[in-house]
Amino acid sequence: MAEVELKTAPADFRFPTTNQTRHCFTRYIEFHRCLAVKGEESSECEKFAKYYRSLCPGEWVEKWNEQRENGTFPGPL
Repeated sequence: MAEVELKTAPADFRFPTTNQTRHCFTRYIEFHRCLAVKGEESSECEKFAKYYRSLCPGEWVEKWNEQRENGTFPGPL
C-alpha cells in the first residue's frame, strides 16, 4: 500500500492570525484565476487547489462553485 503524505497550505505572511477565513478565500480565488490564465489542464494550478482544499470547509467551496456557475460569486476572478 502506498504511503499518503498529508500537507496543508504553507504559512503566508499576508495572513498572520489564526483565523484562516481570508486565507481560504484568497487561495480559492488564486486557483480560479490560475485556471483562467493557464487553462483547465494546467498542472501549475494544482498547488492552489491543494491549498484551498486544505483550508476551506467543503460547504463554502460548494456554495462558491454554485455562485460561480450562476454568475453571482462575490470575489474578483
